[in-house]
Formats: sequence, C-alpha cells, structure tokens
Amino acid sequence: MTDQKSQLVSEVREFATDIILNKVSKSIRYHNLDHTQGVVLACEEIADYYQLNPDDRMALTIAAWFHDTGFSSGESHGHEAVSISLATTFLKEHNAGQDLIQKVINIIEATRMPQSPVNLLQQIICDADLFHIGTAEFKAKNDLLRQELIEFSHEDVSKKKWRKMNIAFLGNHKYFTDYGRRKLQPIKEQHLEELKLKNGDGKKVKKNKKEDQMVESFTEEMNKDPEEKKKKDKENQTERGISTVFRIMANNHASLSQMADSKANIMISVNAIILSLLISNLVRHLEGNPNLVIPTIMLVLVCVAAIIFAVLATRPNITQGTFTKEDIQKKQTNLLFFGNFHSMTLPDYDWAMKEMLIDKDYMYGSMVKDLYFLGVVLAKKYRFLRISYNVFMYGLIISMLTYGVVMAYEAFFVTTTVQLAK
Repeated sequence: MTDQKSQLVSEVREFATDIILNKVSKSIRYHNLDHTQGVVLACEEIADYYQLNPDDRMALTIAAWFHDTGFSSGESHGHEAVSISLATTFLKEHNAGQDLIQKVINIIEATRMPQSPVNLLQQIICDADLFHIGTAEFKAKNDLLRQELIEFSHEDVSKKKWRKMNIAFLGNHKYFTDYGRRKLQPIKEQHLEELKLKNGDGKKVKKNKKEDQMVESFTEEMNKDPEEKKKKDKENQTERGISTVFRIMANNHASLSQMADSKANIMISVNAIILSLLISNLVRHLEGNPNLVIPTIMLVLVCVAAIIFAVLATRPNITQGTFTKEDIQKKQTNLLFFGNFHSMTLPDYDWAMKEMLIDKDYMYGSMVKDLYFLGVVLAKKYRFLRISYNVFMYGLIISMLTYGVVMAYEAFFVTTTVQLAK
C-alpha cells in the first residue's frame, strides 16, 4: 500500500472513531467502537487468508470502519444508508477515485440484513460483521446486543424470547467465505446446540467426525479455568498484534523505498535535462565568451555528481542467493528475502520454508531480520539521496553565483572600456 493510500486509511480510522465515540448514543452497547475495531481486525484476518491485493484490502478496511457509523443518526433501521452517505462524502472530499467509492458503497450495502453478498469482498465483511458468533466471545457480545435492543431500540426482549430469536437466527445463518465455514461454522453450531438444549427442544445433531472433534475442542476450551482462558486469549491477541505490527512496518518500509526511488528518478531527470540544455545551447557559445568556461564546467560537474549519487541510491545489490541445510538448522538464513534463496532449487526452498514455519522463534526472527535489513537498505538509499540533493542544491547556487560574477565582471569591463574610449 502506497504512502498516500496508508494516509487515507489512517484518516478514515480517525474520522470513523470520532463519529462512533462522540456522535453515537451511549445506549448503543453492541454496535460501538469495540465492535467496529473487531470487524476491521476480522476483515484483515480473512483478507490475509485470501491474500487480497492492496486496492481491495484498502476498500474493505475503509468499508469496515464506516459500516456502522450510520448509528450516529439515532436510528438502527436503515443505518447502512447513512453509513454509505458518510463514507461517500468523506471519500469525495479526500479526492478518492470513483472506483474506490463505488466499491466501498457496495461492501457496506452487503452488511444490510438479510445479508446477500455477491462477491468476495462483500462475503468477507459479512462474515467479519458476525465473526463473534463463531468464537468464544458469542455469549458476551450477544448479551450486549440484547441490552442495546432494550435500551436503544426500546424492545421488550425477555431472556426466553431472546433465546428463541437466537436459535432462529443461528439456524438460518451461514458463513459465506471458505474461511468462515472452516473456522467459525463448527463453533457457531455448538452455540446453536447449547441454546436449543437450554430451550428444552434441542437434540444432538449428527455431525461428521471432523466437526465433532472441533466441537469437543471448543467445549474443552470453554470448560477451562477462567484464568487459563484469559491467558490464552491474551496470547492470541498478542500474536495478532505482532502480525499487525510486522505488516504495518513492512508496508511503511515499502512505501519509503518507493518514495526514495521516485525522488532519485526526479533528480536524475532534472539533471539530465540541464546537461542536455548545456550541451546543445551554452557550450557552442564558449569560444566567443571564454569567461563562461569555469562556471559551465562547475555546473556540469554538479549535474554529473548529483546523477551519480541518485543512481547509487537506486542501484540494486544482489547476493549469491544460496544456503545450506546447516544454515537452516542453525537459523542463520532469512528466507523472507529473495537474495538469500534465488539460486536454490524449489525442493530445497520448500523444505527450508516448512522448517521455518513450524518454528515460531525462527519465523519471528526472520521477520525481524527482514525488517532490519530493509531499514539498512533504506538508510543507504536516503544517505546517497541526501548527498545527491545537497550537491545539486549547493552546487547550483555556487554555479549561478559564479555566472553572476562573470557577467557582472564583463558588464563592468565593457562600461569601463567605453568610458576610456570617450
């Protein structure tokens, strides 16, 4: 994601957060900032699963931040339309493209009940919006939703009525993405069975072996000591936070690298134009005006030096691209950088990657090394780039001053000669 797009997403986050915190009723217990942040994280998680391209990921993230801002109207019914209006106005004010705006509108519209997504991005936000019903957070979030219906919508929802409503909803609900069906659906089914049993009309539904194992695993998790569950939840949140940090830092490094290359390209282009003008126009006049030779040579040297340092800033450096099994076993090779494996065969690289992926310390260590060396390369780029800009700036100033001195001297010389002639 480019620096400009990252800035837009950041501004969307701040704008949506301000609306939810300051303009949405405090009686909104469920559709609050915590829910919106959860939907954003769930969208990122599912987007990682499908390896979405940066443009689709940005549209999905923007829609996730805006999708419940419509509650600021004071009404729950039709809040999606208000959310779309807020998103459209904001994006137009920030000069977003029409394709992005329409994509965000379609994604938010898909969250309207009953959900009916027609493409992958809409399916992802629908599953993210109801992510909690396939997790251990279902009961707590469900209680908050009931409180919201009572306090905000002023509906009379007894516990028995609420249980029946949930049984009907969970029975009709389905996850649209393959990710949701695999990870969330079995746990949602367990919640449904528990509600049916509490309601007195539940019978165990026959499941396949794989689903039974997943449900048993979930039941064991629910029966664990609360402190142990809290510790595990904290570990899961920490891992998600680590992944987010690494992704953000990698995106920032990539954006900074693109900016450096762009600045170097500007410097090369500008100095190339100056050199071409010097060669085509000024040089041929030097014979008749030898006093301009020195400042012209100075300007040529400045342009050439600036170009050289700009080229050094963008010049690639390729390593040998090989590793040994011993390097992998000792965790000495960073497999996330292409320069360390480009000369290896696919079977060797496949084996090495699998070794790294099953070793969390090795994987995190490789990610840290990758970020570090990206930073080293960026430092080198910007150091050469700074030298190039300094040479150009100060060299141009000195050259122009030299031209000025020469021209002033010639003017003085001509004036003096004319006066003497008189």
